Amino acid sequence: MATSQQLAQQIERLLASGANNQVLGLCDTAIATSKREIEAWLGRARANLALARVCIADEDLDMALRLAPVHAQANLLRGQLDQRLGNIDKAVDRLRKLALAKTAYSIEASFALAETLFYSHRLDEFQQFIAHGGAWTADPRAAFFRARARARLDPAGAIDDLLEINRQDSGTVLKRIAGFDAVQLLDKAGRYREAFDVAIKIHNESTPAFDLEGLLRGVRQQADLLKKGAPWFTPRADAHKGVAMVVALPRSGTTLLEQMLDAHSHIGAIGEYDGVQHIADGVISAGFTMQSIGMLPRELAKAMQLEYLNGANKFKRAGTEWAFDKNLRAWSRLPVIAAILPGTVCFHVARDPRDMAISTFLSFFHPISDGWTSSMQSLRTVIEAERSILPQALSVLGIAHEQVVYEDLVADPAGHASRCLERLGLQMEPGVLSPERNARAVFTLSHAQVKQPINRGSIGRWKNYEFAFDDSWSALAAAHDARRTR
Repeated sequence: MATSQQLAQQIERLLASGANNQVLGLCDTAIATSKREIEAWLGRARANLALARVCIADEDLDMALRLAPVHAQANLLRGQLDQRLGNIDKAVDRLRKLALAKTAYSIEASFALAETLFYSHRLDEFQQFIAHGGAWTADPRAAFFRARARARLDPAGAIDDLLEINRQDSGTVLKRIAGFDAVQLLDKAGRYREAFDVAIKIHNESTPAFDLEGLLRGVRQQADLLKKGAPWFTPRADAHKGVAMVVALPRSGTTLLEQMLDAHSHIGAIGEYDGVQHIADGVISAGFTMQSIGMLPRELAKAMQLEYLNGANKFKRAGTEWAFDKNLRAWSRLPVIAAILPGTVCFHVARDPRDMAISTFLSFFHPISDGWTSSMQSLRTVIEAERSILPQALSVLGIAHEQVVYEDLVADPAGHASRCLERLGLQMEPGVLSPERNARAVFTLSHAQVKQPINRGSIGRWKNYEFAFDDSWSALAAAHDARRTR
C-alpha cells in the first residue's frame, strides 16, 4: 500500500495532467482502505473542484478538516471554496490567518485573500493589505495587485503598470487579466481607440483557435427542432419548484437582474452555477442528443436533477424559497432544461447587441471556453444564433418565462421587477430597487457596476466605438429596438 506521501505525489502528477477522474478513482481506493487518509480526501476535493462539482468538493473538504483542522492546504481550499459559496466573511477570516502564518501555502492564501477583498468591494481592506506587504509581494503576481490598488487614486499610473505586466514574458493568464484591466481603465478615461487596440492585441496573443461551428451546431439543431412547433419529448423527470434561471449571453444585464432579485427575502442568488453544463455533459456522455433526449432513462434524469438541486440549494442563501441561477450557458441548453429541470422559471435578458458586443470584446473571458468573444465578427455570429432561438424556444418547450429588455428594466425597474417577481409568485419588496446595497459579493465582470444605483450609464456605450461596427449589425439592432417598450 502506498504511503501518504506517495499518494500525494501520485495525485499531484494526475492533477497536473488533467486526469481528474483518475484522481477520484485513486482516492476512492485509498479511502476504502482507510477513511482517515487525509491526502485522499484532499485529492478528491481538488479533483471535484476541477470538475466544478462544488457540492461534492465541499463535503470532501469537511471530512479533511475534521481529520486535520489546521492542515494548511485544506484551509486554503476551504477559504477559496467559501469565497465561491458566498461566505465572504468566513473566507476572509480563514485566508487572512493562513496568509499570516508561515506555511507553504501562505503566499497562495495571500493572493486568494487579495482577490476576495477586491471582488467583494472591501477596498479599504484591500489597499491596507497591499500596503502592509509581506513575503507574498516578492512573487511576480504581486505587481498586478499593486496596480489594482493604484488604480483607485492614480488610474493613469495603473494603466502604465498593467500594460507593462501585459508586455512582460509572464504567465499567459496574468498577461491577459492585466491587459484587460488596463483596457477597462482606458475606456473609463475616454481613451477609446487605445482601449480597442489593446483589446485586439490581447485577443490575438492569448486566444487560441475556437471551434465556433461546434458551438453553433447545437444551436442550429435546436432551431431545426423548433420548427416542429411543439416539444418533441415529454419531461424525463418530475417538475420541481424553486429554481429561476437566466437564459442570456454575457454582458446583457444579467448581473443587474440577479442583484435586484437577490435582494428579495425569498430569493437567493447562486451565481454562475455550473449545474446545467454538468447535466448537458452527462446527457452527451450517456449517448443522447437533443433529438433523442426523449429516450433518456427517467432514473438517470432524476439523478441529474437531484445533483443540480443539491448544488443550487447549497449555494442559495439560507431560508430562501427560490435559487436564482445566473449561468451563461443555459441559453444553448434549453431542451436539457425542459427535459430534466421541468418547473424551472427562465428569464431571457436582452440588451442592445452593439452594447453587448463591445462590452464583451473589451473584457476578460476564458480564452478557451469563451473564445468566440475574441472578434467582433464571431460576437455578432453568436448573438445572431442566440436570438434565432430566443425567446420563442421557451414558449415551444413549455418553459415558464419572462422576457426582460435591459434598457426597459433600467427605465422602469419597479415595473419590470414586479413582473418578474409575479412570475415567481412573489410580491414586490423595496430592497429590490436598490441592488447597490446588496451585501452579496459579485465575482463577475459587472462587480463594480452593480455597486452603483440603477442608471443608464452603459446604454449606448457602443457609440464610443462606432468605428468598430458596420452595416452587418443593423438588422440585429433593429430587431432589438422592436422589442423595447416605448
